[in-house]
Amino acid sequence: MVDVSDAHGRPVGPTDPVAPIELVLLAEPRGFCAGVEMAIKALAWMVRTFDGPVYCYHEIVHNRLVVERFQDLGVVFVDHIDEVPEGAPLMLSAHGSAPEVVAAARARGGYVVNAVCPLVTKVHHEAKVRAGKGYQILYVGHAGHDEATGTLAVAPESIHLVEHEHDLDAVLGAIDDSPVAMLAQTTLAVNEWQGILEATRERFPTLWTAARNDLCFATTNRQAALTAIASRSDAVVVIGSANSSNTIALAKVAVEAGCGVVVRVDNADELDLASLDGARIVGVTAGASAPEELVESVIAKLAPSEGVERVRVTDEDEYFPPPRELREFLPALDALVAVVFGANPTAARALGGPLGADRELDASNVLAALADR
Repeated sequence: MVDVSDAHGRPVGPTDPVAPIELVLLAEPRGFCAGVEMAIKALAWMVRTFDGPVYCYHEIVHNRLVVERFQDLGVVFVDHIDEVPEGAPLMLSAHGSAPEVVAAARARGGYVVNAVCPLVTKVHHEAKVRAGKGYQILYVGHAGHDEATGTLAVAPESIHLVEHEHDLDAVLGAIDDSPVAMLAQTTLAVNEWQGILEATRERFPTLWTAARNDLCFATTNRQAALTAIASRSDAVVVIGSANSSNTIALAKVAVEAGCGVVVRVDNADELDLASLDGARIVGVTAGASAPEELVESVIAKLAPSEGVERVRVTDEDEYFPPPRELREFLPALDALVAVVFGANPTAARALGGPLGADRELDASNVLAALADR
């Protein structure tokens, strides 16, 4: 167990007049996944590199603090490529973009970095290959979500969106004798995918699915860690934004694991301790796009008298390198660091580089450093 204290090592006490919380069960892993780490560091590099405003197609990740921090640095988030001035630097979000969006972005003549998560790229590739082989594809996902929108656009004549198991009859009834494949949005809860998969396989025993399902390993790991603490908790706090699919999935997992009080908050300011209904043991986790500073502030507000018990179900050491466009630009960026800072490694690290040392950087630290600029 560890004690809860502020940045100066002083004990933090409860702030609301409610029954004191005794223990926090902290899920591990939680928070930033490898894809989010990659995207945040990549956008930070673009902010440091270009003088003019950097544009980003859609939110870089679905987290309010992350988006607001980049907005404070002049990043402009847009929902349409034609909102980006000709020649302006542009990043495409981690959720993946439709092929026509990527093409339109590159046609504007600016420096374009595609920060799509490699796991989403894998699903796009599977959709393209299956469609090319004549399959009708069932895509399990949430209508309107950025990732789902981008994937459906890869092969629009061959892909059918399925949100719920009760959607299957209508979708399957429109499929002829073509072979059938199933893909999924990477951020789903396991149970959102499993029931639909089993029901479809009953009707199509030869259903094609990827050898390893499309659900993100980080999403699955966070759900497993939450399941391990939910049954021991009187209440669970899930940290993450309302438009984050994997965060909402975590809240569902906590309910299904038997926890009677589940609260989702963006930050500690949104946490009403009275809403925990007198809980003595509180489970805490964070969605894959929520920075660690939010977790720390929530635990400080909970102020458990017996500290924090970390509950680890697995270790994550996955690393996604910077997007290809940044890797190709790496020699110029490293040269810039050398020219500006010479042999001063402390100053170079403050810039966040060199880019060749990207694996050593933690995106939560990079994000926190941006707040000090």
